[in-house]
This record gives sequence, structure tokens and C-alpha cells, in this order.
Amino acid sequence: MKSIRVRLLVASLAVLLGTAMGHSQTSEAAPPPPPMHGPGMMGEHMLNYFTKALNLTEDQQTQAKTMLSNAKPTLKALMQQQRQIDQQLHSQAEGSYDAKQVQTLAAQKAQIQAQLTIAETQLHHQMYQLLTPDQQTQLKQIEANREARMAQRMQHEAPPAPPEQ
Repeated sequence: MKSIRVRLLVASLAVLLGTAMGHSQTSEAAPPPPPMHGPGMMGEHMLNYFTKALNLTEDQQTQAKTMLSNAKPTLKALMQQQRQIDQQLHSQAEGSYDAKQVQTLAAQKAQIQAQLTIAETQLHHQMYQLLTPDQQTQLKQIEANREARMAQRMQHEAPPAPPEQ
């Protein structure tokens, strides 16, 4: 059970970091969205959060920033590819629909999503290894609390059960 939680934690942090990095990048055609958390990218915002929450040392922060910087080009390229495919799928939905083309695009998107998942999980694993056992325990507790809040929200937002006949 503990192993599953760790895997979920690693995967969720990796997805969170990857998504944050992807959202911090904009296509050249679209104007940048207004900043949600002030200047800087979301990865830095999360790093700042975990620096405070886990009391990261200067060395841990430096190593984490290096890891984020090293992963950024790969994640950015994959996010851009995914964005282009999403735009093509959007065109298919609103324009002339070609089932074969949609199938091809969907397969390409699935491959890119797999590559993103691998890259994000690898990054998360590397960052998790920076943490001391106490920090790892703190992180697990933070994640457990987050999961509990999400589960509670899901219960409150669940649609009513259909009436039985």
C-alpha cells in the first residue's frame, strides 16, 4: 500500500511539474496568458512552496533548479508537439472530419503523452531522491492531505444517484 502511495505521489508531482512547465510556455501565435502567481514559471512556484514546506537546504534547492532546467527543453518540446496535435484535432472537430486523420493524430498524441509521463516521472524520481527520509515522510503527508481534500470534494460534487425503478 505504501509503495502505491509513493508511486502516486511521484507521478502526481511529475505531472504537476510538467503541466506547470507546459502552461508556462506559450505558442508564438498566441499572446501569453496573465500570470497567475506573479513572475516566474509554475515550476519555480512549486519549488518555492516545497522549499518552505519541506525546509529544503540551499544545496537541495540548487540541485532541484538544475534538474528542472535540464528537463525543461525536453518537456517544452513535448508540450509543443502535444499543443500542435490538439490544434489539429480541434480543426478536425470544427472543420472537415477525417476519421483516419483523427485516428493518426490520437495515436501520435498518445505516444507524446507517454513520453511526457516518462520524462515527468523521471524528473520527479530524481527530485524525490534529493529529499531526506524525514522530508520524504513530510511530502507523503502533504500528498495524503491533498488526496483526502480531493476525495472530500469529489464526494460533495458527486451527482445524485438515479432513482431506482
